[in-house]
Amino acid sequence: MPHIFSCRNLEFLKSLRFKDEDIQTLTSVEQKGVEEEVFIKYSLFHNPTNNSSSIPDLIRHKHAFFLNNTLRRVSRGYEALDASRTWICYWVLHSLSLLDIKISDKVKTACIKFLAKCQNSEGGFGGGPGQISHLAPTYAAVNALIIIGTKEAYDVINREKLLDFLWSLKQENGSFCMHVDGEIDIRGVYCALSVAELTNTSSNELFDKTAEWIISCQTYEGGFGGCPDMEAHGGYAFCGLAALTILKKQHLCDIPALLRWLVHRQMRFEGGFQGRTNKLVDGCYSFWQGAALAIINMFIDKPPKNYLFDNKALQEYILICAQHANGGLIDKPGKHRDEYHSCYVLSGLSIAQHLIPNVEILGTLKNEVKITHPVHNIRLDLCNKAIMYYSAKGSQF
Repeated sequence: MPHIFSCRNLEFLKSLRFKDEDIQTLTSVEQKGVEEEVFIKYSLFHNPTNNSSSIPDLIRHKHAFFLNNTLRRVSRGYEALDASRTWICYWVLHSLSLLDIKISDKVKTACIKFLAKCQNSEGGFGGGPGQISHLAPTYAAVNALIIIGTKEAYDVINREKLLDFLWSLKQENGSFCMHVDGEIDIRGVYCALSVAELTNTSSNELFDKTAEWIISCQTYEGGFGGCPDMEAHGGYAFCGLAALTILKKQHLCDIPALLRWLVHRQMRFEGGFQGRTNKLVDGCYSFWQGAALAIINMFIDKPPKNYLFDNKALQEYILICAQHANGGLIDKPGKHRDEYHSCYVLSGLSIAQHLIPNVEILGTLKNEVKITHPVHNIRLDLCNKAIMYYSAKGSQF
């Protein structure tokens, strides 16, 4: 039976507020402004007259309505995301799967047909039909098809051509371009490793020297930058650690330094995570930082009885501050809802609830979401099902 707990005490929260020591900077002003917005949200769930608190609810039905609508029709404002259409499919499908919302066979078929049109003859997927193959939308398309989870969806992926595409991006130093003649950063390595692992197209030769290149991206702070000599960043830190984990070479990086950097990214007042040092809280880092901590918890010799981060505070931030009243999830109070944040905030909620074998839910059991795989960010059962399917097919074409 999961442990169900309530919100932190309001007086305790007040003691955690940022203190600028009478020296104002742009950063400190913005931080105090966000804390004020967050405090207003938290205050709504406390009644100081009797020291009791109400419990926030996951407004599942409103999130489902918002997400389902996106799969059917989007507004003109989405024109700027024309190169991210495969990503939108993944963000929405993954969010719905975590909420345990079923989609109809008709919608599944429409998604499969659309994603098939995004696959190119030379291998890999573009962000939309007719667009060049790129590792980021390839990762999104493969994940989306695995979430749909039917044989029809699995068989859309041309594994032989996918492998050719991955080889075309491989660099001598072990890194990967995002697309042919494109930029090189740690996202490319992670996306290449993830899709190769899931579809059983990986090999030692394909990822020769890759671990060494990833290690070169770890910074003096302990996190990972996008490439050597860049600032440590939450998304890149996740990509680096997850990629090393797929390679089974996570021991090569400085885990104590990474752990120290990660735990200091959780904001003590807000409860959510920031992406970089001295930045504001952002709901999407609930996954990027939370999952990295969950991965570390998977392979340390003596995992602690409790979480490596305050999962109670993270759930508070998500349920109280990162839900849009009309459905969809957000960066922070006052921001617009979108599919990207819906995906990664819900993924972070899953991490906060399900650091196996512990299950800890803020509020009632109705707030529980499904378990996501901390490395691939696909619902765990769907991820395992796909790995078994492609393993049975073999790695030879």
